[in-house]
Amino acid sequence: MQLRPTRKVRTALFPEMKVVAAYLLAVLGGNTCPSADDLKNILGSVGAETDDDRIELLLSQLKDKDITEVIAAGREKLASVPAGGGAVAVAAPASAGGAAAPAATETKKEEKVEEKEESDDDMGFSLFD
Repeated sequence: MQLRPTRKVRTALFPEMKVVAAYLLAVLGGNTCPSADDLKNILGSVGAETDDDRIELLLSQLKDKDITEVIAAGREKLASVPAGGGAVAVAAPASAGGAAAPAATETKKEEKVEEKEESDDDMGFSLFD
């Protein structure tokens, strides 16, 4: 027995992600080469609208490719994207050798101090007492 949601699933910000998610679910289920009908069945089972153009685009881009290799290539590309202050601190030890290692331990100590200060903010009261 399949349960159907009472309202439509919405992906307003990234509508193409539901197609990618359906593809990955099909692969996780053991279907190494899902068809458009397979993706439509998965999307329909949760009440999501299907967009034939997006499905065909995804299937054409992934044709004859191994999904694990595609994911690995994506991870490599994401590793080179700067992600704020943390990425700079990680890159510095690689170029400076072992000299930057103490700086990393100092930041860990600072984080521990901040956590301790945050716990003092509740003044001993709890929402569940």
